[in-house]
Amino acid sequence: MAFEDIPFLQYLGDAVDILLVWYVIYKLMMVIRGTKAVQLLKGIVVIVLVRLASQYFGLNTLQWLVDQAITWGFLAIIIIFQPELRRALEQLGRGRFFSRTGNPEEEQQQQVIDAITKSMHYMAKRRIGALLTIERETGMGDYIETGIPLNAKVSSELLINIFIPNTPLHDGAVIMKHNEVAAAACYLPLSESPFISKELGTRHRAAVGISEVTDSLTIVVSEETGGISVAKNGNLHRGLSEEDLKEMLTAEFKKNSRETSSIRWYWRGKKNG
Repeated sequence: MAFEDIPFLQYLGDAVDILLVWYVIYKLMMVIRGTKAVQLLKGIVVIVLVRLASQYFGLNTLQWLVDQAITWGFLAIIIIFQPELRRALEQLGRGRFFSRTGNPEEEQQQQVIDAITKSMHYMAKRRIGALLTIERETGMGDYIETGIPLNAKVSSELLINIFIPNTPLHDGAVIMKHNEVAAAACYLPLSESPFISKELGTRHRAAVGISEVTDSLTIVVSEETGGISVAKNGNLHRGLSEEDLKEMLTAEFKKNSRETSSIRWYWRGKKNG
């Protein structure tokens, strides 16, 4: 190895060292995200700033107090935040600590799909009638205003509880907007199409009706048969299994994500151009 190559290797080693440190810090931030350790991190930053300020202005008594807090604080951190530390060590042992972090938006969409699929399957087995409309590009503000606003995070437990018979919100449709339950007990327009089977009730006619005037995706659970149907673009897809519903929702959400990304890139390019 030539002598002149040594400084380059040293610079390369320093760069790799810095990148590894930053990566570890980033993964630690992901581990403590959403826990009480975030407040601890803010407190540590404040203590460090106070320590630097006391040293700069010559505040010896304050500096001594901060030094004592730092000295004994690490022991207190280990005791108080034992669950978070155990969680980090468990992820390290499972090899997840250095795994690639997924897209938060995709993870949220998958959680919504799982919640909808699980709740509809639960109600279908017990023949609990349900009507769920998912807003896409066409705004549904007029229909949301006819119901009771919720603005709640989607979960299978919430959807099931809404449609339980003889509860205040079970009669009507649930409308989802931006991956949230916007409102319940909403009124939807009924379809006047003569091609709808006579055996289908008001829920199915409402599902087809809203799909005729918007690009929404509406899921229906029949109270009589327990069958799951999906209405889109004026068409009603009946007799869907849990897997069929999940595949349809996944395809619809991915399609919407691609369209949203295309719109963002279009307007960004137009703005920059």
